[in-house]
Amino acid sequence: MNLLKGNAELARTVKSDSRWGSIVDREAAADGKFYYSVKTTGVYCRPSCAARLARPENIVFHATRQEAENAGFRPCKRCKPDRPSLVEEHAAKITAICRLIEQSDEPPRLDKLAAEAGMSVFHFHRVFKSVTGLTPNGYAKANMAKRVRTKLGEGSSVTEAIYDAGFNSNSRFYETSNQMLGMTPSEFRAGGSDTDISFAVGECSLGSILVATSKKGVCAILLGGDPAQLVRDLQDQFPKANLTGSEKRYEALVAKVVGFVEQPGLGLDLPLDIRGTAFQQRVWKALREIPVGGTASYAMIAKKIGLPKSVRAVAQACAANSLAVAIPCHRVVRTNGSLSGYRWGVERKRTLLDREARA
Repeated sequence: MNLLKGNAELARTVKSDSRWGSIVDREAAADGKFYYSVKTTGVYCRPSCAARLARPENIVFHATRQEAENAGFRPCKRCKPDRPSLVEEHAAKITAICRLIEQSDEPPRLDKLAAEAGMSVFHFHRVFKSVTGLTPNGYAKANMAKRVRTKLGEGSSVTEAIYDAGFNSNSRFYETSNQMLGMTPSEFRAGGSDTDISFAVGECSLGSILVATSKKGVCAILLGGDPAQLVRDLQDQFPKANLTGSEKRYEALVAKVVGFVEQPGLGLDLPLDIRGTAFQQRVWKALREIPVGGTASYAMIAKKIGLPKSVRAVAQACAANSLAVAIPCHRVVRTNGSLSGYRWGVERKRTLLDREARA
């Protein structure tokens, strides 16, 4: 009787551990993070092992495979936890391909990259996207855009930057230059000094609110308790832009944003000028797909963009968001549902979520 009671307690303890869920789901993303052994068989496995699920009271968790072996368990012959997992092999191969793309003067052909990775073109394309979240072509373009930004920041001429980055013609670059840089190459090289940004400051139930626009659309929505500090924050964000404030025609725009803050159910239909890295823009796009009244965890967003291990980077992208409410980073919470940090204060985040829940 005591033995049965002890087994039941062990089973409850194991089931209450989040690692048990990874074993039940045979979660490949958990491979390498921990191992588990089965007392009745004397073997240890990786979480994704396809072998028949053991009873929870017979499970023991281990931080490393060395720990499992030191405890007297031998590696499972099915999942081979003493060898690199398929996920690890893919990650290593794709990392090497990414370095190859970055070091190439021009984007390598897809078939050559696949051959270098030792995969078929179709399989390589699928694996590359699953590891990086981008297609090989998308990664190459993002790398070229990064090169252009670096060269222009170093003072290179626009033409030098275009060709040094791997673009073989001006026209090919200018087709996507605004999307890459958020402004024309000349404006970027000058630090945005010729960019005109108009702004206005208003008040809402969350305190002061600043709304700024460029030629492309709304480029900043800032919240705070001090209007002067919001203006300083805008100046820090666009240090060389031509800032114009307090124009009467922007009062209606501020009123529209304030209306959305007070009544989220109204929606916010405004053109946005979203400026950020390729990764940040992918995160922000995922945030905008969270419906009013809904929430998502950082882990869910990381998984949605195809990079399940980038939870910390997702949190950093949320913190870098300068378009409050328009890009709803307030809808991102911890995995257990509790509130995490918010650029404009946790209490504002709580208020926004409460309003959206009612809406």
